[in-house]
Amino acid sequence: MMKHILMGAVAGLMLACGVAQAQDAAAAKPELNRVDDWLVRCFPIASPSPCDMLQELDDQRTRQRVVALSIAFYPSLNRHALQITVPLEISIPKGLKIQTDTYTSPTLKYRRCDRNGCYVELAVDNGMIESLASSSGGAKVIIAADNGKTYPLAFSLKGFSAAHDDMVAKAKAKAKPVSQPDAAAPAAATP
Repeated sequence: MMKHILMGAVAGLMLACGVAQAQDAAAAKPELNRVDDWLVRCFPIASPSPCDMLQELDDQRTRQRVVALSIAFYPSLNRHALQITVPLEISIPKGLKIQTDTYTSPTLKYRRCDRNGCYVELAVDNGMIESLASSSGGAKVIIAADNGKTYPLAFSLKGFSAAHDDMVAKAKAKAKPVSQPDAAAPAAATP
């Protein structure tokens, strides 16, 4: 029970920081580094996780996003946060899975949907990232559609390990704790 509460708190902190980072990042131009099929981004903002690695795949015909994966590292927690974005019209209760030649994730549950798609957002253990880094070839996000059929959305692992190492090194060098607003001073006693 305590482990679930702790994981929820960590995930909430990571997501709250990610939302704040995304809002600040809209105004700040990120430092970008392409590592094969992955893009490493670092934003010039004070954040406990200023960098992520991203891969976004679009349908060549429609130019609409099919799948996007973002992985961030929180040096102070020695943990990763994962965000996977998939199109709408998926079966929310079925969640999704990541599969490679040597690894299959547990079912990952959707956290929210908006007009741009549905999102898996969670803290993941380092073992999942290590499994992805040690896999070879391609990988896929397996989704279930509303009609009950499953669809594999392919993504590349080419450069995953090198992009991850680059992102982690930059995150460690650039991470800053989130400043907490000062606690309100106690009200002066009135005579």
